[in-house]
Amino acid sequence: MIKKFYKVSQILAFVPFMAIPSVSLPSNIGSLNTTPVTKVEVSVNDLRKQKAEAIDTYFKGRSMPLEGTGMNFVLVAEKYGLEWSLLPAIAVRESSGGKAACGYNPFGWGSCKLHNFHSYEEAIEALGRNLGGANPNTARYYAGNSSKEKLYYYNGTVVPTYPDEVLAIMDKIESYHD
Repeated sequence: MIKKFYKVSQILAFVPFMAIPSVSLPSNIGSLNTTPVTKVEVSVNDLRKQKAEAIDTYFKGRSMPLEGTGMNFVLVAEKYGLEWSLLPAIAVRESSGGKAACGYNPFGWGSCKLHNFHSYEEAIEALGRNLGGANPNTARYYAGNSSKEKLYYYNGTVVPTYPDEVLAIMDKIESYHD
């Protein structure tokens, strides 16, 4: 019995956090009210939609071509363990949200020499894979690093203010999130 429990606990340790359905717990902390608080359930999909809407609202308010790609940014960020606003912020900094993109490369990835993307979605996936540390060729720069460290290796060695500039854009995008 103990061996089975140990094996199950080992398997559950690797279940991605976002794959676990969310639950809400009623609370009366700090309240004199003895009536139970009604449950408000927020699902993972609801959170994804809110983040995607924040990205798309930011892009729309600035007439940026990447409007409508918010959910793709959110899903790629989840897949590779990135902050959800990191990739859109890089796209804003590098190409004004696609206005000055090199083909479908809104990130300036590869000094704009990589024009082989067939869609923005493909470019988002490629950059997410690299910054998430899943590409063995670039993992030494990005795997296990904070967003600020990733940004340093992305372009901060050339433009010292780059990490802080992108972090400021991330804050602006996140301000649209509920």
